[in-house]
Amino acid sequence: MSKLVIVESPAKAKTIGKYLGKGFSVVASVGHIRDLPKSKFGVDVEHDFAPLYENKKEKAALIKELKSKAKASETVYLATDPDREGEAISWHLANILNLNVDNPIRVTFSEITQSGINAGMSRPRGLDMDLVNAQQARRILDRILGYKLSPFLWKKVRRGLSAGRVQSVAVRLVVDREKEIEAFKSKEYWSVDARLLSNGGKKPFDAKLSEANGKKAELADKAAADKILADLKDAEFFVDKVKKSTRKKQPAPPFTTSTLQQEASGKFSFNAKRAMKTAQELYEGVDVADMGMVGLITYMRTDSLRVSDEAKAAAAALIERLYGKEYLPDKPRVFKTKNNSQDAHEAIRPSIIDITPEKAKPSLTSDQYKLYKLIWERFIASQMSNASLNTVSADIKAGSCLFKANGFTVAFDGFTRLYAAESADDSEKEGNAALPPLTAGEKLGVESVSGNQHFTQPPPRYTEASLIKALEENGIGRPSTYAPTISTILSRQYVERQQKQLKPTVLGDVITGLLKEHFDEIVDTKFTAQMETDLDKIEDGNAEWVNVLRSFYGDFEKTLSKAEVEMEGKRVKVPDEPTDIPCELCGRNMVVKIGPYGKFLGCSGFPECKGTGKIVNEADGRCPVCGKRMLAKKSKKGKPFFGCEDYENCKFMTWDAPVSETCPKCGSAMFKKAGKGGAVYCAKEGCGNGSSG
Repeated sequence: MSKLVIVESPAKAKTIGKYLGKGFSVVASVGHIRDLPKSKFGVDVEHDFAPLYENKKEKAALIKELKSKAKASETVYLATDPDREGEAISWHLANILNLNVDNPIRVTFSEITQSGINAGMSRPRGLDMDLVNAQQARRILDRILGYKLSPFLWKKVRRGLSAGRVQSVAVRLVVDREKEIEAFKSKEYWSVDARLLSNGGKKPFDAKLSEANGKKAELADKAAADKILADLKDAEFFVDKVKKSTRKKQPAPPFTTSTLQQEASGKFSFNAKRAMKTAQELYEGVDVADMGMVGLITYMRTDSLRVSDEAKAAAAALIERLYGKEYLPDKPRVFKTKNNSQDAHEAIRPSIIDITPEKAKPSLTSDQYKLYKLIWERFIASQMSNASLNTVSADIKAGSCLFKANGFTVAFDGFTRLYAAESADDSEKEGNAALPPLTAGEKLGVESVSGNQHFTQPPPRYTEASLIKALEENGIGRPSTYAPTISTILSRQYVERQQKQLKPTVLGDVITGLLKEHFDEIVDTKFTAQMETDLDKIEDGNAEWVNVLRSFYGDFEKTLSKAEVEMEGKRVKVPDEPTDIPCELCGRNMVVKIGPYGKFLGCSGFPECKGTGKIVNEADGRCPVCGKRMLAKKSKKGKPFFGCEDYENCKFMTWDAPVSETCPKCGSAMFKKAGKGGAVYCAKEGCGNGSSG
């Protein structure tokens, strides 16, 4: 009789099956096989929130197969993912297959490699009911909100809306940021900047005004800047002081789920869903040339920075071999994990250090290669020595003004030889170029001194990356929730993308306003973070899941009843966005409406006139084939492309963005190649002009 191993995904089953070999049968449950019912509440609130689980109808054949295989097997091992959700799936499987949850039937793999599989199989255990109960509490909390709060929104706004423990807070963050931007009053300010030359220097360097008449230079308008410029008209610039120092720059830690999603967004414009899908593929197994199926990275849902001693040793050996001993720190690095993180897993790292990105490249898709290279380089760099920078700061005097110039040179590249993080926090405070040799008392040549106008800027809109960072910093959600949360608020039309930015829709604004007025705790960051902490306490065995639910439900039920009374007979209208597009049926202007399938145009005269239309996003330029308008569109996977408006007769389309300039050679539209630094070219057949200049 063989031993049966049940995992979640077919790809994972294939990889693990290769390592376990004969005597084992590995099958996939393909996610959850049992859940709360779709058509009813499914939670018995009166009896300690007992969940009424049902087998998923679409899994009937699979359940029958699993029961048959389990009956015919010597032993059954449940090897679903090593987290709350995975533990719960194993618990449901155990219930369906009549397995004793206290017996050693549960195995977990932090990496899908031979050593990882061997380690997991050598330590079978009983099911961790604290983990299971934490997942049950989360699922029931979400069901309570879904079945109690969503119908309130249906009655007061419109059908098909939803509220959620994490999603509603995420929408509030986006809405609140938009209100900050709208309320922002930009202020004018000026700087005075000098371009100076050292003795014998051929390349000018920049210096900024820091003080005037012994006080910090704060120039509110052009008049203030002009007064400084007038005072400096005949002034000599000379070096007052030069300060030289050395600064050590440490590498970034290896990735957590959040930082991986942020970096993949910054470097490759991957959204969270795309990054996590690719990471899942790398974890579950890829067919690598000469190696067969192998999981290339450790488990990708983690907020821990812990790294095993074996991985550190393997990284050190590789660094010494590739770069030399000077690229190793004096002792292996230990990165401190945040207090509220779950330390069950290591940070995300390559599972087999010696599989370099170039070695794996022929076996990977483009997305897999980009992400694996990012993970591999970030991890190896995290185990390398510091970079060393020689910094120079100079005080430069001219009349009653003090200017400052900063620069740096790299004394030793250290980890930056391999990897530089894409992070706003990583900017160099020392300037962005080397200063020429300067000595105190040295007179400087002046190439220019100019006043420059600036305006204070509002806070930026969230991007997916910065929203994930905000959720993490506020303790909202966990690694497994970031990507699905963002997918949900986009698909529900509460938030929309504008380029990389996230902007609330009118619907998102209305829903958030209603929830803030009547259910403030549900969209309060501190309250939601406390709920996450309570779930963590259940997982750690420090809280009873029923007590956590009872505490939440009592207050929530009172709040809901109060809101029902206050909103009796009232409805909230979602304002339509006006346009200047005439209705083809009656001539009145169309308005933008949000329906279950997205935005569309509807007549402002509805219900008298039922005219509708599609929203057309016009792009720059004209079609190079027929001369009609170019439209911005999206593929089924959400990737932007551009096509002729007359698609029925003209099939021209391209991934490259049209630009406003016309071709200097033939007068046709110009297009810019996709990607950073893409060339501008003419798409007119036969023209051949490859650039705008």
